[in-house]
Amino acid sequence: MDVIVVLLKSLLIGGLVGFAAGAGAARMFHAPSTQGLGAFRTLGEMNACEGDAASHFSFGLGFFFNAWASTVGAGAFTQDVDHRVIPNWAAAALLVKNKNIAETMHNPKKMGISGAIVGMLVVAFLNTTASAIPESLQVTAVAVLVPAANLLINTVMPVLFWLAAIDAGKRSGLWATIFGGLATMIMGNAVPGVVLGILIGKGVDEIGWNKVTKSMMVAVILLFVFSGFFRGFDLQMIESFRLQIPGWLQNVHDVFSVGN
Repeated sequence: MDVIVVLLKSLLIGGLVGFAAGAGAARMFHAPSTQGLGAFRTLGEMNACEGDAASHFSFGLGFFFNAWASTVGAGAFTQDVDHRVIPNWAAAALLVKNKNIAETMHNPKKMGISGAIVGMLVVAFLNTTASAIPESLQVTAVAVLVPAANLLINTVMPVLFWLAAIDAGKRSGLWATIFGGLATMIMGNAVPGVVLGILIGKGVDEIGWNKVTKSMMVAVILLFVFSGFFRGFDLQMIESFRLQIPGWLQNVHDVFSVGN
């Protein structure tokens, strides 16, 4: 009886969340003329998949395992369920029959309906499996699922996105390789850098080097600079060469360190 109650509630909540996530993701493609609802990373990641159903599905699959492990082990969803899994799987379901992204992934109505169905299935699966697994087996399940999810997210997904960037053109491949390498060193995962590289490369291909693309490039460079600074990447790099960290640089880091 408890499982049935969980299932019914999950179908209701999953449908509502999925509709909002799907329609909101589609509306982002019509900004600024239409107000969007979603995270900027969702827009960038869906653009990076370039309307390919397999890419959207595989991208969502990597984060699905991570969300499943979190649900089973901690009893809570990760934000990836509504930011990444539902929107990408909703898009993949539509793109299987129709490759025209304007009629599918960019259509709020169709994405809302597809997202609602995907949300119902995903939320129902996560909640029912989590409630059905005995507490004694949850530790084992997490020990198996977390490494698998980490492998998909940290190894498989960066390679898939990098291959997609190379397929998108020389500029996209070049910038994706550069930014992907920097992201791996600084952030620990190449995907953010590869996505930014694709955006830069495709932007230059379509509109050339103008104020917009130059501003994007400056923003990306500043992103890596600040990210590297606040993560202490510059200090770690100096230490890796067995050099002495300059006092002024250490003092600058100390100023921005929490607790000092």
